[in-house]
Order: sequence, then structure tokens, then C-alpha cells
Amino acid sequence: MLTKERIMARNNVTIMGSGEQTLMLAHGFGCDQNMWQYLTPTLKEQYTLVLFDYVGSGKSHISAFSESRYRTLEGYARDVNDICTALALEQVHFVGHSVGSTIGLLATIAHPEQFASQIMVCPSPCFLNMPPDYHGGFERADLEELLDLMDRNYLGWANYLAPLVMGADSSPQLINELSSSFCSTDPLVAKIFARATFFSDYRYLLPQSKHPALVLQSQRDTLANPTVGAYIHAHMPNSSLREVATEGHCIHITHPDLVAQEIKAWLS
Repeated sequence: MLTKERIMARNNVTIMGSGEQTLMLAHGFGCDQNMWQYLTPTLKEQYTLVLFDYVGSGKSHISAFSESRYRTLEGYARDVNDICTALALEQVHFVGHSVGSTIGLLATIAHPEQFASQIMVCPSPCFLNMPPDYHGGFERADLEELLDLMDRNYLGWANYLAPLVMGADSSPQLINELSSSFCSTDPLVAKIFARATFFSDYRYLLPQSKHPALVLQSQRDTLANPTVGAYIHAHMPNSSLREVATEGHCIHITHPDLVAQEIKAWLS
């Protein structure tokens, strides 16, 4: 049994703000908690924020990484539940970006008593195309080629993926920030996390959701197109869908004021 101190260190847990409601912010693939830096200044004025890094990301303890635990998203969800247990958190509003939303769904189903709601920012339960009824955005061969690029040219992979994720109209500064974040992740860890992210299919979990959920969908998103948000809303009970007038997959970075406004409206 890990102690509170070891869990806090393992996942580089950061707490800020002092509001009555607690928001847990979970970053997406290839990122760390610094990706929330444009959103936290506004949110911490009103809420208590719990931020963390997945093991293998950011300033987490890389020594805690094991392929057996983290080759599926369930391993990352266990970390979320561990953090909630260590901090004795209840009624948490889980804010997940991209695959972080799926990790949050897993965590909330495993321990529903720890959570109050989910806020899913550009989520996708499956990035693969599953014809005829689901268009996740990618063919398996395309994703296999992307992972092969990780092996051949890790910097090239990061520089290719960053503008795709951030959105073509994003500033070079934001694209470089994301590319640098990709590059800072250990390549072996990144590939294992990538496989868990891009080759999984958690659509079957959507009907099992036990909490109210807000789905924030970008109008133009290369990684999670609007039909994905509509699919989640249609299959997830007690969910609300908000399609916002944005481009890109990282709207908490490119449009933090808009995302903060949506979160506050939802929680009020």
C-alpha cells in the first residue's frame, strides 16, 4: 500500500485554490499538467484544483512506470483513484482532456463515490474508424505508421503531430509548446501510452457512466471530429453536449477563457 506522500510524489500532484468545489484536471497523451496553465489562473479563484502528471509524463516518478500496469488505460485510472483516496477526495468534478476523459470515465465507474461529475474536453472513446456507425478519425494502418515514425524519428514525430493536434491556425508558440511536451516524454513510455490511447475502444463504457457529464466539442478537430462528440452524447446517460466555435484539439490551451466560461456555467 503506497503512502499518501509516495502517491503525491509519484504523480507530481499539485493543489491550488481553495474553493468549496474540487476540480481534478487530467491532461491528455504526450502532455503534463503544465498544459492547464492557461486555464488555472481563472479557475483557481473559484475552485480547489488538483493537478497531476501520469506516470511517465512531466515530473512524475518514471521509476514507477511498468508496462504491465500502463499498457491499458485502466492503469492510469487506478492512479486517479489512488490520488483521490490519498487526499480523501469526494464529490470531485473530473476535467479530462482527450484520452484523459476516457481515463476519467474508467476512474468514475470504478469508484463512483469519489466523483460528482465529468467534464470532457475534446474526448474520444475510440480514435479508430469502426464502420459503418462510428468514425473515430483514423484507420489502423495510419496509426501504425505514426507509431513507426516514433521509432524512426522521435523529434520528427513530435513536430508532425503537434500542429495536427493544436490546430493549423494556432500560434507557432503554442505548437512549439506542445511539440516540446511530446519530446520531453520518454520515447518508450510515450509509445506504450500511445498504443493504449489510439488502439483502444472504450465505447462500451459510455452507457455505464454514473455521473452527469459535460462534453465540450470543438467544431473543427482533426483528432476528435464533431460526430465523436455526438456519439458520446447519444450513448452516455445524463450527458450534455456543447459544440464550441473553436478549431483544434487543445481548446483549453487555445481558447482558455471560453473553456473556463463553459466549465463555470456547467458547475453553477
